[in-house]
Amino acid sequence: MMSEVDELLGRDDTLIWIDILQWDEEAVRLLTDVLHCHPLAVRDCAVRNRVPRVRIYPEHHLLILHGPERGPSGHIHYIELDQIISHRYLVTVHGPLNPAVNPEVANRETDAVRRRLESGRLRPGSPYELSYAIVSTLAQRLESFIEEITRDVWHLEQRVTGGHMGNPEEFLEELFQARHGLLAVRTMGALGAEVYGRIVALGKSIPESDLLLIMDVVDQLSRIKGLADGEREYLQGVIEFYRVRAETKMTIAAERLAVIAVVTLPITALSSIYGMNIIVNQSTHVPQLLAVLLVMAIMSALLLTWAKRRGWW
Repeated sequence: MMSEVDELLGRDDTLIWIDILQWDEEAVRLLTDVLHCHPLAVRDCAVRNRVPRVRIYPEHHLLILHGPERGPSGHIHYIELDQIISHRYLVTVHGPLNPAVNPEVANRETDAVRRRLESGRLRPGSPYELSYAIVSTLAQRLESFIEEITRDVWHLEQRVTGGHMGNPEEFLEELFQARHGLLAVRTMGALGAEVYGRIVALGKSIPESDLLLIMDVVDQLSRIKGLADGEREYLQGVIEFYRVRAETKMTIAAERLAVIAVVTLPITALSSIYGMNIIVNQSTHVPQLLAVLLVMAIMSALLLTWAKRRGWW
């Protein structure tokens, strides 16, 4: 592979795309000895980068982006895609990946672009044009991910407006998992736009046609951020609706329990007094018993009337 790339570099009419599916020593030698990439760029391709970034070197640019993949319990995997872009070649590096993620997920965007190349539907004229096709496919994936989360949000909203309460703990977890997904894709879009915005700001050496493509990528990723923000605000409204309803039910239940406690308070007080050992009777005194029960009823009725006037029930 290294000899083939070296031979292609000697041809001025050839656009080279090197897609490194798995990082190994051969990949290190290719980037270092054949393409003469900056050592820091090689290092960044070898390790996992948790934040998108751009590195501007004299002969090439390093771009690091992320795409989303759903995991269990609402977890969102960050699928890393590294790009080294020169005026002659494009290198794409996948991963490192979490062992729980299917390796085919990392190749989703590059495989789609490869199929377009093989079918003749895509004929890039520069490495940045080829990179544009890959990142545009990634932006479409981000948009599709928002669509998937929005479908879940709609189902959750229908359950909330339909009066569903169920298990509040489990339902709130579903709501917050959906919000976490939107927040993750929003972060990917926002940081990706910042990365490409940096290239636009320092793009004096980039041809105008490629610079226009980079500006379009900034617009695509910024719109991803806007879409995610809009859906997240909508979901936040659903969460607040559900929480207010649950809290209202708890408040009403607490008020009713308070009324019950207040009504039974005089009965408990008189029963406690008559249950003391200081009062000893050898037999039941019916008039006295009726008088005590009458006092209990009157006190309870007065308290119920007062609670009604206060609007407690």
